[in-house]
Amino acid sequence: MALAVTGAIAFSGKAIIVKLAYRYGVDAVTFIMYRMLMALPFFVAMAWWASRGKPALTRRDWLGVLFLGVTGYYLASFLDFLGLQYISASLERLILYLNPTLVLLLGLVLYRRRITAAQALGMAVSYAGVVLVFGHEIHLQGKEVVLGAMLVFGSALSYAIYLVYSGELVQRLGSLRLVGLATTVACLCCIVQFLLLRPSSAALVAPEVLALSLLNALVCTVAPVLMIMMAIERLGSSLTSQVGMIGPMSTILMGVLILGEPMTGWVLGGTALVIAGIYVFTRSRA
Repeated sequence: MALAVTGAIAFSGKAIIVKLAYRYGVDAVTFIMYRMLMALPFFVAMAWWASRGKPALTRRDWLGVLFLGVTGYYLASFLDFLGLQYISASLERLILYLNPTLVLLLGLVLYRRRITAAQALGMAVSYAGVVLVFGHEIHLQGKEVVLGAMLVFGSALSYAIYLVYSGELVQRLGSLRLVGLATTVACLCCIVQFLLLRPSSAALVAPEVLALSLLNALVCTVAPVLMIMMAIERLGSSLTSQVGMIGPMSTILMGVLILGEPMTGWVLGGTALVIAGIYVFTRSRA
């Protein structure tokens, strides 16, 4: 339980660190490059450790790892970082929290999997909560919120695609090996992206950006990946996902305390709806 709670809070802190880094004038391409560059050695070590004594990957396995690394970690992370330039950390976390509903919708579209009445109710309540917070932010900040919300929703959809298509590879390779390999691919994509889109002078950033990148890489990326996996081994995926409901609340509290984001009734009401809806949704799936 302690691993699940700590991992959920650490994951939620990513948005706070990204918003802090933007205050020093860094752009999304540069900041995500530093984050992934600093996390790369740990994910390579994770992949090596999990691959010891295991059969070599086939060509089909490598293609699967490349696809999942690009969609599940590179694209999802990059779209999320871009979106955080336009919306609050609270709204970002609520949109990403809709991920289980997107997985179910993809299952409906791709595999004709049935959606129960309880699942539909949970989804409706959750999306109503996001719309509530979204409407409040667009009233305060203008049309840029629409672009930011679309980018973060694209991030959630990209990660949902990863979850839908990762099942077969997880069974063949194991979760730790797949995560290590896929995140290594994502790290390399972010580094290559920076080299293609930015001049070398863009790597000269404020020392605070480097410190925040290291914190993001270790505390909000590598550590929670391991903690959540260890929690799932001990609690199971269903209970771990329910514990993860602490994530949106922790993001809101950190946003208020660290970023100075407003704690309004709109945000609290929307968050309550999202958490309640996802709770009903996950209980019905279980």
